Amino acid sequence: MISYEPLYKTLKAKGISTYKLITQYGISRSLIDRLKHNKPISTVTLNDLCNILHCKVEDVLVFIDDDIE
Repeated sequence: MISYEPLYKTLKAKGISTYKLITQYGISRSLIDRLKHNKPISTVTLNDLCNILHCKVEDVLVFIDDDIE
């Protein structure tokens, strides 16, 4: 499973809110909802987020093995 939990830590560290992503960077509310619920996003979107936040992919998402609990 892909989790976007690191994204929220990165946003906080950079002082950027999800509201700011929507209003200043043109990220849609539906994308924010997809991220919040760990739904799939495109690599283009992932690239956009990394460019906006000036971060690495691992600062946005983490893979969690479904077989490990």
